Amino acid sequence: MAHTPEGILEQLKQRQFAPVYFLQGEESYYIDSIADYIEEHALQEHEKGFNQVVLYGKDVDVSQVLLQAKRFPMMSDRSVVIVKEAQSILDIEKEEGMRQLEAYLQHPLPSTILVFCYKHKSLDGRKSLAKAVQKHAVLLTTKKLYDNQVPAWINGYLKGKGMKATQPAVQLLSEYIGSDLSRLANEIDKLLINLKPGATVDEGLVQENVGISKEYNIFELQAALIARDALKANRIIHYFEANPKNNPLIPNLTMLFTFFTKILTLHTQSDKSEAGLRKSLGNQAWKVKDYMQAMRVYPLPRCVDIIHFIRVADLQVKGITGGDMSEADILRELVFKVLHPVPRALAL
Repeated sequence: MAHTPEGILEQLKQRQFAPVYFLQGEESYYIDSIADYIEEHALQEHEKGFNQVVLYGKDVDVSQVLLQAKRFPMMSDRSVVIVKEAQSILDIEKEEGMRQLEAYLQHPLPSTILVFCYKHKSLDGRKSLAKAVQKHAVLLTTKKLYDNQVPAWINGYLKGKGMKATQPAVQLLSEYIGSDLSRLANEIDKLLINLKPGATVDEGLVQENVGISKEYNIFELQAALIARDALKANRIIHYFEANPKNNPLIPNLTMLFTFFTKILTLHTQSDKSEAGLRKSLGNQAWKVKDYMQAMRVYPLPRCVDIIHFIRVADLQVKGITGGDMSEADILRELVFKVLHPVPRALAL
């Protein structure tokens, strides 16, 4: 039966354990969260030595997993078998392995909690194993969040910790870290270490603790481009050049591409009033003034050209074109093209 991460965790907290959990999909955060909770809480500490086994898919086949699952617990009501990286089990997608696992799923040992962590992919829904898992196990299929879903996830995560954050802080975390939920959770947990319950995470705290320079970061570069401040833009590029590990170019190009694509999209909508733009911006509505200024500075044709220049820069940083240009030189050239209109034919 298919479940949600929240539903599974709620059942686990109520100590309602199922015989088999199959956790699959693209987003490993939820898979790890559920497996870790079972590993930590299903058994008491003194029971774990004899009754808890953690296997790794690349080291076992299906028969070895089931051998552990069919063992009766010792001096405990249950035993736990967790298979990490289960997508690497040698024969899980081969006929004999699927046959054995399907047979176990139909008649699992009630005293065993068997957990498969099948990361970054899902079972082929056309095959009998996927249907057996759907019918007989607690099935979780995870998907990566879309970028526009990340701020809500951050707010929800903070709420679960009894904390909250300002909208700029949430947006900064979302834009800088992206949809990697494991990294987001880790960075947020670090932010909360020294905060009192009920405190608010603000933009300054994020900048201080997530490795974002307050003056020299991609968001300040965007602000400099909106203000057409060439001096500030080049100062930021110089800082990036001096600190390349903290400022890799490809993620920064991705953020610039997203920024100018958003400006272009706003240009094409029929309602360009402030209220209409706020509605279109959604989670970024608090930045509507910045986007309105950007629309004045960069009309639609310029946005089209700039997006093309960013794609050229992306090819250069990946070594497809551009020869031996450094990342700083590629960004410096891109910023020059953004700030100084250059016919596309001359920029190729």
